[in-house]
Formats: sequence, structure tokens, C-alpha cells
Amino acid sequence: MASLAGAAAHEVRPAYLDVREETPGVFSVLLKTPMQGDARLALSAAFSGNVAKLTPVVSRPTGDAMLQTWQMRAVEPLEGQAVSIDGLENTMTDALVRIEFLDGYVWLEKLTPGAPGATIPTSQSSWTVAKTYVSSGIEHILFGFDHLLFVAVLMLIVRDWRMLVKAVTAFTVAHSITLTFATLDWVTLPSAPVEVMIAFSIVLVGAEIVRMERGETSLTIAWPWAVAFVFGLLHGFGFAGALVDLGLPRGDIPLALFSFNVGVELGQLMFIATILSIVVAARQFFTIPRQAVIASAYGIGTIAAFWGVERLDAMLRASG
Repeated sequence: MASLAGAAAHEVRPAYLDVREETPGVFSVLLKTPMQGDARLALSAAFSGNVAKLTPVVSRPTGDAMLQTWQMRAVEPLEGQAVSIDGLENTMTDALVRIEFLDGYVWLEKLTPGAPGATIPTSQSSWTVAKTYVSSGIEHILFGFDHLLFVAVLMLIVRDWRMLVKAVTAFTVAHSITLTFATLDWVTLPSAPVEVMIAFSIVLVGAEIVRMERGETSLTIAWPWAVAFVFGLLHGFGFAGALVDLGLPRGDIPLALFSFNVGVELGQLMFIATILSIVVAARQFFTIPRQAVIASAYGIGTIAAFWGVERLDAMLRASG
């Protein structure tokens, strides 16, 4: 398997290191590194203390990433050791590190090319938990292109800023509810059909934009906040997948949930502010034609339909 050399400098997808204590001193390790074609970023995990591999490294490509798994024994306690991602300094990507201990203590840290290592503390402050989960929420929404496209179609339907605030707030409240329920395992849905439905929800709302431009009306056009709330419940299950992967630190579960939701909301507001700024700037130079709105609706709908079909095919293949 080749490693990325020149391409490494331009890779922006994050890497992920997950370390979980299975029995006292014995940890299962998963390292996920981005791939381009058959090449992957040349990244590896390292600890400053005495650790020993118990099993060989098993590598499995997943299309856009390489998953490497193994088991190790910490001869010295991991708390107090420095963990680093070797090779990260030669990239433009970040790496999220998650370490879970038998007593329920979970440590999360984001490593960067400028700071590819960090010391594992014996405990984590509330401020650190909040900062980590807010950052994770922002990153998830900004890299969750299907969620951003749904917000974009809402913006194309709702032209009044007061109604836009109402619709976005309804979307936020709804996905916060299902995100919390799913993360706490109160209500769960399989991730594959959820991802399919999220894609087709964008197609449905995109079609409503075309209807509105033709002078027609519907529930979505008349009550966009209600539709945003309903689909927000669905999108919340999609957000939950990322939070389940991160895990929730025992003793700080409410803070972690709240912080992640705050991060998602901040990411949404950043996206909305960026789009509105672009539109306002463009209007200083030319009038945006009505056809541009319809073209945007068709473009977004086409992309979402492709995602929906692709995800449905993958789901059916997996079930078959």
C-alpha cells in the first residue's frame, strides 16, 4: 500500500485514533487515516512510555480511509504519557484522539500539524470537555455536506429573515432532541436508512423551491418552520452517529451533549452568515436572476438524489 507524499500536504480530512481499555492495562487501538486512491497518509501512533503490541497490525481499506487495528499492553500507565501522531506535521489535516479507560474516564484531544502530540491527563476539566465537544460539533456540521445542503434549501425557500430564524431554530431544536435521545440510547434508528432519508429529504425540499418559483404553494412553503422541525428530527439521528463515535465522558454527559449541540448550531450560523455575505456582496455588482434560484434548486436536488441512490444501493448490498 503506497503512502501519500506530495498529496499529503493538501489532505484536509481528519485522522482518528481510538484507544479503549478492554482489561486492566490492555487496550484495543484503532487508527483511521485518510486515503486517496490506493495511497494513504503516512501516519502512525506513538506513546512516550513503555507500551507493547500484543497483536499484529491489521489493515483494512474502506474506500476513503485506511483502518488499522491492534492490541497493546501499557506496561506504564497511559495517564501522564504523551501520545502523538507521527507524520502529522507534514500534512494539513488534524487528528482526533479518543482514549477510554475501564473506569469510564474518556479523554479527547485534537492534534494538529503544529502540535502533533499531547500529554494524557489523569482527569479532564469541564472547560476542556466543553471546548473539545464544541469544536467537534462545529467540525461535524461544516464537514456534513448533506446537513449544510438542507440548510441551504431552507434559505432558498425562506426569503424573510424573521421566518428564516424561526425555521433554523426549529431545525436546531428538533435535531437536538433526537441527537440527545439517540446518544443516550433512548431511541435509536439504524444509521444506513437514516442517511438515505436525509438525502431524500433534501430532494423533497428542493422540489418545493421549484414549486414556489412557479407560484404554487404547499405546507413547506406556507409553514417552513414546521417542515424544518420534522426533518430536523431525522437529521438529529445523523448527528448522533458522530457523537456516538466520540463517546460521552462519564460525569460530564450533560455538558458534552450541550457543548456538541452548541458547536453544531455555531457551525450552522457560520454557514448561513457566509452564504448571506456572498449573496449581499454579489448584489452589489449584479442582480441575481430568478433562474439562478431554480438552477440552484435543481443542482442541490441532483446532488442529494445521487447521494440517496448511492446510499440506498450500499444499504441494500450490505443487507443482501
